[in-house]
Amino acid sequence: MKLTSRTSRVALATVSLALLATACGGGGGAGADAKADTPKEPVNLTYWGWTGGAQQVVDAFNASHPDIKVTYSAITGGPDGYAKISNAIKAGNAPDVAGIEYPTLPEFVSQGFLADITSQAGATVKAKFPQGVQERVTLGGKTWAVPYDATPNLLYYRKDLFKNAGVEVPKTWDEYKTAAEKIKAADKNTRIGGWGNDDAPLLAALSWQAGAKWYGTEGDAWKVAINDAPSQKVASYWQGLVKDDLVMNLKINGPEFAKAKADGVMASFIGASWSAGGTMTSLANDSGKWGVAPLPHWGTPATGMFGGTSYAVTKGSKHVKEAAEFAAWAATSPEGVKARISSLKSPSSSLPANPELRAIAAAAFDDKGFFGGDDVYKIAGEQVDTIVPGWVWGPVQTATNTAIQDAGGKGTLADGLLAGQKAAEEAIKGRGLNVAK
Repeated sequence: MKLTSRTSRVALATVSLALLATACGGGGGAGADAKADTPKEPVNLTYWGWTGGAQQVVDAFNASHPDIKVTYSAITGGPDGYAKISNAIKAGNAPDVAGIEYPTLPEFVSQGFLADITSQAGATVKAKFPQGVQERVTLGGKTWAVPYDATPNLLYYRKDLFKNAGVEVPKTWDEYKTAAEKIKAADKNTRIGGWGNDDAPLLAALSWQAGAKWYGTEGDAWKVAINDAPSQKVASYWQGLVKDDLVMNLKINGPEFAKAKADGVMASFIGASWSAGGTMTSLANDSGKWGVAPLPHWGTPATGMFGGTSYAVTKGSKHVKEAAEFAAWAATSPEGVKARISSLKSPSSSLPANPELRAIAAAAFDDKGFFGGDDVYKIAGEQVDTIVPGWVWGPVQTATNTAIQDAGGKGTLADGLLAGQKAAEEAIKGRGLNVAK
């Protein structure tokens, strides 16, 4: 698929999304295929994902939809999982439905990897989800997935360690630094948290909170601002905490980070509502010691989104109608939400983006007192309204993340931002799209 300046201009006509590279091979064909190949019942669908409760969702759907059978396959989340999905689509043996996070969705759309499900699910997405969430899956005026959760950043903290150091939960980043100093002074082996210069997704979420806008459009071109002033402020702040030995310099998703939490020498970490379920499983021995609070801010309550998943129908599916039906049911039905929360082995604590379903999810989620009486769903739900508007994910986030992680891991966060800026511009040009000067 080769992109031209003409398709770029068409794709970038509106800020709501700047990436309809699919004009040369995307959704329209999928709809036509589905129409021409009217499936015979029962229809067999495949779904690939990694979220907690996914198998339970499939089981509940199959029990209530005798004419459609969904088979679930668990894959690894992150880059490896997306590479598997991408390769399967290219090879013509992709699943009908795939879990795609919001930051990655534009990249899949721009490469023509997903089916346009506007006619099947567009009205549902418009009716059930807030505008800010709709924008995560509605690109170029078309609907490419059904969103599931809203993911404002939260602060998870050890209540006992904070109390021992005589610190209150910080409301601002200035207070966070002061708390970090007190926690270190109270115990030379304990730190308020950890930071890894190679964690691009978290850097993006915190830059978003600070008012950054990594991607945007100008006319028929992409505007790239990975290295903008708000992002530099965030980078400088965290680099300073690392330099002053106020946070542990650890790879955030690495085993050392997990061990520091388990050993009780890391007093807090940044996550989203979805982090609660995994925390309960991995730190089961610390039940009752952890608490949840809004993320510290820069002076005015605000947050960004950290991850977030959607159900997308892949290009080439022969059953787009049924696949979209499963996606919509999983994301918008009370039964689907209850099923996703119900797993005991790998509990999901995702906050539904559909406000109507949050109370249902909260009632279904039992933390068994793990968070000492703090209500994860209530706290996360209150933060949704503070998500800073105007953020746009670009069509080359994988290349951007890789560059930030490589340069940041070897040097500083400032190095990572510069590398991310360059990589994003080059990758966009490599797709045949324009970059604003």
